[in-house]
Amino acid sequence: MYDPTRLAALVAVAETGSITRAAAHLGYTAPALSQQLAKLEREAGASLLVRHHRGARLTAAGELLAGRARRVLDELDQARHELAQLAGLSGGRLRVGTFTTAGVHLLPPVLSAFRRAHPEVELAVTEYEPPGGIAAVTAGEVDLALTHTYEPAVADPPPPGVTVEPLLVEELVLATAVGHRLSEGSGRLPVAELAGRPLISSAPAHPPRRGVESALAAVGATPAVVCESPGYALVCALVSAGLGVAVVPEMVASLSATPLAVRRLEPAEFRRTISVVHRGDRATAAAATLLALLRSGFGRAAAP
Repeated sequence: MYDPTRLAALVAVAETGSITRAAAHLGYTAPALSQQLAKLEREAGASLLVRHHRGARLTAAGELLAGRARRVLDELDQARHELAQLAGLSGGRLRVGTFTTAGVHLLPPVLSAFRRAHPEVELAVTEYEPPGGIAAVTAGEVDLALTHTYEPAVADPPPPGVTVEPLLVEELVLATAVGHRLSEGSGRLPVAELAGRPLISSAPAHPPRRGVESALAAVGATPAVVCESPGYALVCALVSAGLGVAVVPEMVASLSATPLAVRRLEPAEFRRTISVVHRGDRATAAAATLLALLRSGFGRAAAP
């Protein structure tokens, strides 16, 4: 194991080109820094420096170790930063925005893990229909939010100071009533087969899905029953009742409260991306901690 202090000394010499300047930068005397470097050379089993009248330069072994050392020191700095954030979670409030599907099926286990680790932090959850969560983070109404975008579509760039980070991508699939002819077969259904079919859609009241609706309309699939609710529960209920078919996220179809048949589409370019919206380096300690939980647990939470 290499001592991080000695690794920092090597990096300082690499950046300053001088043991004297490196010592001044780190707050050492030149002899003390030379001792640290000599110990590092013994640990490495190789000569790391070549001293000359104008200073010092790294050998090939020194350059190799210094490159690795920079990454190690960066990771240690990040760990110290994250530990300091965790230590600061002794109270306060964490405000989270979400949309319905994520709020019902994905967010609860992540919030439960956060609450177990930090029971003293007050949690507040607000529902926003996308892209409302982005505006809420921008305005400071919530600390972070879950949102989604659809493909094919053109997503607007996030406002300055706001990061939209993808967490999960899922296909859009065809949902039909059980026993519907289009649900037969194990292969993908060509999208052109939807031409002339009654397509249940909530696109008129839901901007993120307009790109999908436009692509379907291009092959002749036009809305026959329009749902003014952006939620998928009503769409799935109408499909289950045999009033038409719908193109919905795979998660929505699999978790529907009403029975549905599902079939994948060809081409497989219809997708929904679920993302977390946050303020990057300006995130609060609580928000940064929840963000780490989302990154590590979101996929596992979505698997069932």
